[in-house]
Amino acid sequence: MTALAIETAGLTKRFGKQLAVDGVDLAVPQGSVFGFLGPNGSGKTTTIRMLLGLASATAGDIRVLGQEMPRRLATVLPGVGALIEGPGFYPFLSGAANLRRLDAADGFSPSASRAARVDHALERVGLTHAAGKKVRAYSLGMKQRLGIANALLAPRNLIVLDEPTNGLDPQGTREVRHLIRSLASEGTTVFVSSHLLAEIEQMCTHAAVMSGGRLVAQGTLDELRLAGQTRARVLVPAADAERASRILSDLGLPIDSASPRENAAAPAEGEAVLLAALPPEVAPEGVVAALVTGGVRVRGFAVQQASLEDLFVALTGEGFDVVQ
Repeated sequence: MTALAIETAGLTKRFGKQLAVDGVDLAVPQGSVFGFLGPNGSGKTTTIRMLLGLASATAGDIRVLGQEMPRRLATVLPGVGALIEGPGFYPFLSGAANLRRLDAADGFSPSASRAARVDHALERVGLTHAAGKKVRAYSLGMKQRLGIANALLAPRNLIVLDEPTNGLDPQGTREVRHLIRSLASEGTTVFVSSHLLAEIEQMCTHAAVMSGGRLVAQGTLDELRLAGQTRARVLVPAADAERASRILSDLGLPIDSASPRENAAAPAEGEAVLLAALPPEVAPEGVVAALVTGGVRVRGFAVQQASLEDLFVALTGEGFDVVQ
């Protein structure tokens, strides 16, 4: 079995009569980049706060880096770096001065190597040029990167990041994505809470989806995509659309009412696109053969594997551009 950096069993949190987190069983493999997804109010941040000992659980068990939490809090936290709910810094101090103060507050960090640690952390997030600039002059993206630098001041076995690319321009987003991948390649587990599904798909190896306080799916990205619905996309002359729909229905492939994806080629004038759910037991070539035999002039056929966005919408009933 794969060793787990984070493991929960029946994790539950109530605020009075409100059930914010409901029996969550998380399994985050060591060395993974794990995306934690969910719409606003789904319980993501509350779950993270319980993992880090910032909030107490109403029920359930938590193990972080193999240790029981929060009982082993003092043992676990030195190996964990975190950026939760946005960075907070002294605006009148420089970025480097802020990091030096934060590092000094860590009783496990030797003062003799503090300057080297701060310089290295700033270099890793691309802020060496702004080390002496006051934080009040930083952009939102620069503050976000400074928060990540704080999480990297000491060697970490686990990094927890809440919306790490918030406020970043495309170049900054690419840099953070590269940084997260490099951390994982060094053996660090990175737990990323985000609403940006495109970013999760590009940087993560595993993901979990929260909805209404419950964990509704988790696994590798490939496993999650396979859990979604595969579709056949058929391009035919508009005059053949009705006949094609009838043949697909006879094959047990009812027409899907969902519209074609935005990045799919739009049909030309006089053409129609039909989307139909494609069960695993139905061979695509058999569908094409049935259409041609039935007199349908097939101009295009493609199999569309469900994306993470498709699965997210199916599981939560919400669009992907939501903020935690």
